[in-house]
Amino acid sequence: MTARRARGDGGLHWDENRARWIATVTIGYDAKGKRITRRGSGKTKTEAKAKLRDLLRDQDDGTPTPADGYTVNEAVTYWLSYGLRGRSEKTVSNYATLASRHILPALGRRKLRELSAEDIDKWLTAESRQCSTRTLRLLHSILSRSIRHAQAHDKVRRNVVMLCDVPVGRNGRESKALTLSQAMAVINVAASSRLYAYIVLSLLTGARTEELRALRWCEVNLSGHLDASPPVPPSISVLRSVRAGGDTKTRRSRRALAMPQRCVDALSALWDTRTCGHADRGLCDCLVFTSRAGTPLDAHNVRRDFRKVAAAAGLTAGEWTPRELRHSFVSLLSDDGMSIEHIARLVGHTSTAVTETVYRQQIRPVIVQGAEAMDRIFGPKARPEA
Repeated sequence: MTARRARGDGGLHWDENRARWIATVTIGYDAKGKRITRRGSGKTKTEAKAKLRDLLRDQDDGTPTPADGYTVNEAVTYWLSYGLRGRSEKTVSNYATLASRHILPALGRRKLRELSAEDIDKWLTAESRQCSTRTLRLLHSILSRSIRHAQAHDKVRRNVVMLCDVPVGRNGRESKALTLSQAMAVINVAASSRLYAYIVLSLLTGARTEELRALRWCEVNLSGHLDASPPVPPSISVLRSVRAGGDTKTRRSRRALAMPQRCVDALSALWDTRTCGHADRGLCDCLVFTSRAGTPLDAHNVRRDFRKVAAAAGLTAGEWTPRELRHSFVSLLSDDGMSIEHIARLVGHTSTAVTETVYRQQIRPVIVQGAEAMDRIFGPKARPEA
């Protein structure tokens, strides 16, 4: 007769319905006094004993035992429901769409504890044939954060996604920048458009499109304070955006931008056409840019009207978006010789890396500052004769 297992050593029994050996370990009791158990199974008694040893070892080590049947689908769905508190509905909807199209069809039915780094590598490689590198990084992030959330709830022991690198995907749509002649053509054509002030301000100050759509008249200083010490030029204060919560993209994005005269003239003309009835611009909390119905502009409004201007300026309208006015601002300043550090401050970037690698499309053909400095130091003399 087989000796009975000691108390705390778990149990092993044959399940007729499942036709499998079942290993069972009690790991404690919940707040209501109900026994909390963990189970493992095997087709043979030897396999079940091995599962039992693993369960007992985890209990001795104080390591939570992961749930056997918890799937990738459950982990991602739970994270989308409870792990994105405070995020905008648009962000949650975007993540849910990416998960339903790319993650769940390929990996959703896989048990989380059986998921391997090899599975992730194969999945990412397959997705790289149809997704851009940016989308691949986002998919990797969604899955990794979902599994990390499952780790926090003792559903799985490790996050294999963090062990895998993101491959290079398909080339996405590259951002472009207007040349000086193209920019002048856009400004000239836009003069007859209701979007004129918006286009001029975006192109000549580098403000983001979501920042301009949230701009209010009380944040516009058209006259400045030239008699102050030091003088304050006409400017706009970028304090908010149309992002969730009304915050700007980063802390450094909160900035005051001096305006070129073209911007001052365009906004002055726009102020004269206002219908809000306010006489004092400093007390007017109305939006600067609105639709024809007086409602806030959305991205579709701006994109539609801008493409009309782009087409009239001789550009292929479908290839240009309003955000590329900001790219053009960076590129034109860089082409004129302004340092990348100053440009990064103007556009509200926390470092120069994004400004240089993403936004700047035009590069000066020859960098002359070094040669000019050396000529000043040593003088432009020919090599001395031997």
